[in-house]
Amino acid sequence: MKTNFNPVKDINLKSNMKTSEIIRELSNSGGFMGKNLATGVEILVEMVNNKKCLKFLSFPAAPISTGLRGVFKEIIKRKLVDVIITTCGTLDHDIARCSKNYYEGDFNFDDATVYKQGYHRLGNILIPIDSYGPLLENKLQPFLSKIYDKGIKSMSTYEFTNSIGEHLNNSSSILYWAHKNNIPIIIPGITDGAVGNQIWLFSQKHPDFKIDILKDEQLLSDLIFKAKNTGALMLGGGISKHHTLWWNQFRGGLDYAIYITTALEYDGSLSGAPVKEAVSWGKVKAKAKMVTVNGEFTSLLPFMVSSLIDQIKR
Repeated sequence: MKTNFNPVKDINLKSNMKTSEIIRELSNSGGFMGKNLATGVEILVEMVNNKKCLKFLSFPAAPISTGLRGVFKEIIKRKLVDVIITTCGTLDHDIARCSKNYYEGDFNFDDATVYKQGYHRLGNILIPIDSYGPLLENKLQPFLSKIYDKGIKSMSTYEFTNSIGEHLNNSSSILYWAHKNNIPIIIPGITDGAVGNQIWLFSQKHPDFKIDILKDEQLLSDLIFKAKNTGALMLGGGISKHHTLWWNQFRGGLDYAIYITTALEYDGSLSGAPVKEAVSWGKVKAKAKMVTVNGEFTSLLPFMVSSLIDQIKR
């Protein structure tokens, strides 16, 4: 541990400050997660500016039901990342919201009443039942038939998500922008969601139609071993985070790692594990630029990306 420390400075707020300027104030405050948030932005800026770095973005599906979908769209539209690893529900919510609205609710709503009134509750988001399962079936069965009739019997998840993005042709969709910018979206747990269930349902009448998840793994292998550097912005835990870390261990670990989580470390879960724990597995390099930010990322990510965009422009 060093013995020459920087003094803590008070945050100096001024009128009309840019987000990036506030973040810089946080970097000098020495204060708890504010300091970590500022460090996360600094690492993110360096990672994005490194043209030789293969950049991963991982996240679970639930935030795509919220307005944070617009922030993800901006990240993808601006090509700030190269590979996305997420869960099946991301497809569910992105497709559904291209056609129907979700609504603002409340964490304290009575769920029996919510269901009787024709809604699902996802935190404080209300999803009309008819805008989810039935809508996705009506959209996906014709889509899958169209693919099948073209003679396509096997697809990786990144090929499948790319085809959906092309089919949607909707500028509000993250799948559309990933297709347009040739950014692969990989879904390791493709069957764990409504879209995955529709694929299974289609396979009951078309048993020769398959999702080839090993083709996804081959793409990750090809990308990882060609990369001079790799970095990841990991939002939340679970399979998306782990799959990102898992593949990077084969090249000696990530060079940049920013992790935002609300999970606690004491239960030994991957979601609660800070980035530094991944060093002991060879998934993050010991000398990597890394930070764990304990916080809820629908609150933090808009400020981080706003600051990132501002600093890239300058």
